[in-house]
Amino acid sequence: MNIGVFTDSYKPYLSGVVRSIDTFAGEFEAMGHQVYIFAPAYPHYVQRTGNIFRFRSIRSPTHPGFSLAIPISPRLLATARALALDVVHVHSPFLLGRLGARLARRLQVPLVFTYHTRYDQYVHYVPLAAEPSRRAVLAWVSTFAKQCDSVVVPSQRMREELRQQGIFTRIEVIPTGIDPLRFQHGDPRYLREHLGLGPDALILLYSGRLGREKNVDFLLYAMQHVVRARSNSYLILAGAGPDRIRLEREAATLGLARHVRFLGAVTEKVLVDCYAGADVFVFASTSETQGLVVLEAMASGLPVVAVHGPGVEDTIVDGRSGLLVPPSPRTFAAEVLELASNPSRRAAMGAAARQQANLFSARVMAEKLLHLYQSLVFEKRQQREVPI
Repeated sequence: MNIGVFTDSYKPYLSGVVRSIDTFAGEFEAMGHQVYIFAPAYPHYVQRTGNIFRFRSIRSPTHPGFSLAIPISPRLLATARALALDVVHVHSPFLLGRLGARLARRLQVPLVFTYHTRYDQYVHYVPLAAEPSRRAVLAWVSTFAKQCDSVVVPSQRMREELRQQGIFTRIEVIPTGIDPLRFQHGDPRYLREHLGLGPDALILLYSGRLGREKNVDFLLYAMQHVVRARSNSYLILAGAGPDRIRLEREAATLGLARHVRFLGAVTEKVLVDCYAGADVFVFASTSETQGLVVLEAMASGLPVVAVHGPGVEDTIVDGRSGLLVPPSPRTFAAEVLELASNPSRRAAMGAAARQQANLFSARVMAEKLLHLYQSLVFEKRQQREVPI
């Protein structure tokens, strides 16, 4: 198949959406299919493949480091026809997502939309009143989803939420998969050596963007309780984002400057080493639709303590491969401390987490998505046939 992918988020910007696109694209190409990615251009970024088509862009005024594509190209239709696209898969309901939708209609090919993000949880990036913006975003996304041939969601909970919004388009639950083997050979010494922490230090790890929607403040408040009970404890934040400076100030205000370490953006290898060297993975975001980093941590054999939410409840088996905790910093800290003080339980939970992560193989998920594409192509061809 020839698959056209339209996304407002792509390299060099890093996010769960980017990781999802690259994971599926890599599997499709390994199976002999062609993937063509249409994404914003970034200044001074040199790409290493000819299968990526870049649109002129401007810098986002509210989101540093992110480019907004200008969704105009007089050559797009001719290019798409030359590529003989069989399906258009969009990963945003906005700029390039809407352009991809228009292209799919012109080409009369199936339109698939992955609902990666709880978009209403990101209205703080829009300089308008929050509640009207939230309602407008939900209405916009709902209208867009209804125009698609299929919507892909990473969890059953998200499928139910879309149904409650009145979206009765075909919805398929296909989470982004991982290669579990990638996360099983990290260096457990790296993190302690790099940060100068002793063998008795309790290391809690978070990886992901540092944005308000990720609820990292919650982890700082929980960390206050952890440090009071166990002074040799550290929260390691691996990731960059617009909230880093504010979070550094907040950590200092809470008296946690020594106990919270900001690694910034890290390479894939370093991230794997961080997973291998931590004691517990902590996650507080309730804006996720999947929480891919949680799955990565589990594949590393790292037990997870997470705030109960739609992004993790389909991934973690509570009490077995991780702990799902109410949104109380004190309760969260108590669960972390209990797990930290029980090495045998921690080891058993880490082993169960690794076993659970194996169910989310990237190849299996890619095969599911490919089957969806093929069934939609067949249906579209059936619709175009005119009886004699």
